[in-house]
Amino acid sequence: MKSRIFFALLLALSLGLATNVAMAKGKPPQTTVEGLERVKDAKLALVYKDPGADLSQYRRIYLVDTYVAFKKNWLRDQNQSALHKISSKDMDKMKAELAGLFRDVFTRVLEEGGYELVSERGEDVLIIKPAIINLDFTAPRNMSSGERWTFSESRGEMTLYLELYDSVTDALIAKAMDNQKDRETGYFQWQTTVRNRAAANRILEDWANVLKDGLDKARDKSDN
Repeated sequence: MKSRIFFALLLALSLGLATNVAMAKGKPPQTTVEGLERVKDAKLALVYKDPGADLSQYRRIYLVDTYVAFKKNWLRDQNQSALHKISSKDMDKMKAELAGLFRDVFTRVLEEGGYELVSERGEDVLIIKPAIINLDFTAPRNMSSGERWTFSESRGEMTLYLELYDSVTDALIAKAMDNQKDRETGYFQWQTTVRNRAAANRILEDWANVLKDGLDKARDKSDN
C-alpha cells in the first residue's frame, strides 16, 4: 500500500512538472510512460486513458480507501501563529475524516447513478484508487481544545489524484489529476470546521459527478 502511494505521489509530481513545462510551450504532454493518451476536452485538469480500454463493460465499482496527504510544512505553518497547537494525532484524525467523507460522497453519487459499490473483483468491476494530496485549509479542528477560528477569505484547496484499474488483470486503464480551491468569497469572514467540511463536500461532489458522467458517456457509446 505504502509503495503504491509513494509511486503515485512521485508520478503525480512528475506529471505536474511535465505539464507545467509543456504548457509553457503551449503543448501539454499527450502520452504517459505507460502509454496512456491524454483525453481532450476533459472536465478535470489532466486525464489520460488507455486508447484500447473499454469503460462501458464496468457496472460495479471497487473503491479503495483514499490516501490523504497535507501540503508540505502545513503543520508548521498552522502552528506558527496558533494559540492551540495542532498535533500529528490531530492531523491523522483530519485525514481520516476527509477519507471518510470522500467514500461517503463518491458512494452516494455513484450509487445514485446506478453503479453498485463492491469489495470483490470481477469481470465487470472497475477498481478506483484515489488520493488527496497537497491538502491545505484553514481553521482545523483542535481535538484537545475545541473549535479554532481563523479569519480568512477562502477555506483552502486540495488536489485529486485518481487511478482506474481493471480488477481482473490489474491493468491501468486511466489516471487523472485535478486541483480545486474553495470558492473565494471576495471578502474576509470567520471560518469554522463546519464550513470546511461543507466546502470539501462541494469539491468532492464535483469530482464524483465528473467520474460518473465519464462512465455514463462510455456506456452510452456502447449502447448506441
